[in-house]
Amino acid sequence: MSDTSTAPVGAPVSGDDKHLRILSTTDLAGIDISLADVVATVEGAYRTLHAGLSDNPRKLTVKPRDGHSVSYAMLGRDGSREVVAIKTSYKHGLDKGREEQHYYTSLTIYDDVTGLPVAMMDCSRIGSLRTPAVSALLARECAAPGARTALVIGTGTQGRLALPFLLTTLPDLDRLMLFGTHAEGVTAVREQLHTHFPERELEIVTDLRAAAADADVIVATAGGHTPAAVEADWLRPGALSILVGHGLAPSTLHQADRVIATSEAQMNVTGTDMADADGKLPAVDSEFPPVLAGVATGRRSAEERIFAYNSGLVVTDIALGHRFAQLALAQGLGTEVALWQ
Repeated sequence: MSDTSTAPVGAPVSGDDKHLRILSTTDLAGIDISLADVVATVEGAYRTLHAGLSDNPRKLTVKPRDGHSVSYAMLGRDGSREVVAIKTSYKHGLDKGREEQHYYTSLTIYDDVTGLPVAMMDCSRIGSLRTPAVSALLARECAAPGARTALVIGTGTQGRLALPFLLTTLPDLDRLMLFGTHAEGVTAVREQLHTHFPERELEIVTDLRAAAADADVIVATAGGHTPAAVEADWLRPGALSILVGHGLAPSTLHQADRVIATSEAQMNVTGTDMADADGKLPAVDSEFPPVLAGVATGRRSAEERIFAYNSGLVVTDIALGHRFAQLALAQGLGTEVALWQ
């Protein structure tokens, strides 16, 4: 993969007040970006947010009573890139199998210096990169010293790049385990690992309890219908459990020695399936941006079990989306639409 991480944050993206550049799924799929570049871009977004230079309001959520769909709207501003963006997300068929579901997400970016539109893009690849990059940063900051074993639960979009990103921030990991129930997903995880780290081996596990007991880092990315539910008493001392989707039982949160969240407010909105019998979630010990900035403690001892909640912050989508827009412009990708004339 090419290393493009040295490109300037504020590299301009041209436009005018009549046209909008549309970047399709195909356009974005053709852009070569290294895992290290993605991690650096996401980390920069967190640091800028902690410095008070960015804005990341709480997401708006709409969900019908029967729960068959969910939609989100997120607005934010990146203060280092000086761009404003709106992300929308809509998923339909939550009451059905994966093959019957529909998911659409988009990101529209505006230059807050010139006032001109930058681009509107499919946000699916951005999300598929941003989320495992955040998990990898959480692992780098919160895993026990000398962590060597990782377990990924789930083989969907978020599970397929989890291990390559973990190896980007924790290169000393030497045992890589996967628990998955979809054969095609297992194959995809194996292919992604081979693409980025061809010398590494993947271990497919079927005894989830035994695998969890051996893992220093667990990343749970499974869908809502997964049979996986790691319990707190399965975990070894010092284990870090990162929840992205499903695969961890509520006990891993409620019995954790320390709780870290990318956003406590978002955890309280989207993490209700982890509530206790009274419908409550425990308080967060620290949010992740100050941990990443070095002003709050991630891990206090090698023995404590840490639960980390990884919910997406729109500032990371904005930063990575803007990075993709820069690369797309350099390659002449996208379609100009005369939207405002």
